Amino acid sequence: MKNYIEDFKKIYFEERWMLILIILNLVASIALFVFSIIKLNPNSAVVKIGYGDIGGYRDGAWTDMLAFPILALIFGVLHGLIAVKLYHRRGAGMTKFFLITTSMLIIGAFVVLIRLLKEG
Repeated sequence: MKNYIEDFKKIYFEERWMLILIILNLVASIALFVFSIIKLNPNSAVVKIGYGDIGGYRDGAWTDMLAFPILALIFGVLHGLIAVKLYHRRGAGMTKFFLITTSMLIIGAFVVLIRLLKEG
């Protein structure tokens, strides 16, 4: 834990853009978490849980939609800690690439969730 605090301090003083990316990922994942929890519909028996090119939309139980809040927690907390450790081991370039990729995954999760909610 001591290494994480030292690495956060180093990121704060030397890599402000990386700190901004970490904070933006955290805020976006919190937004995804809140949006996905609000849109859970435990009263319905069947919801749209996925899309396949051949079969179209797949039906399932509302508990299958719990994957989105879990994904938001992973993107927000775990990826932030991984980014700090990655900065310590690989440097700023690789960490920025990792954080930008995480941002794209969060945006993709939003798009998929919104498309599934429109069809359901």
